[in-house]
Amino acid sequence: MDFLSYVVDEALIVIPVLMILGKIIKQTPRVPDWLIPYMLLILGITFTTFLMGLSIEAFIQGILVTGGAVFGHQLIKQTRRANGQRHHKDHT
Repeated sequence: MDFLSYVVDEALIVIPVLMILGKIIKQTPRVPDWLIPYMLLILGITFTTFLMGLSIEAFIQGILVTGGAVFGHQLIKQTRRANGQRHHKDHT
């Protein structure tokens, strides 16, 4: 089942926006890492509400796009980590 098939086209743009904002927030001193997904969730719901209007669908889309952004970030991060470890093992 394709997760993104549940996200409406007009909300897809929010995913990269949240990924960029997450990277910016991560660089902010005194913001603990555990707080970042919650901040992104609030932003995701806010952005989709502005795009789609105040509705349950916009709320759900906000949760979905935030999940997509956080999940996408973790996929990239874990892939880089795995490739780095594999690359490191090849050179030792």
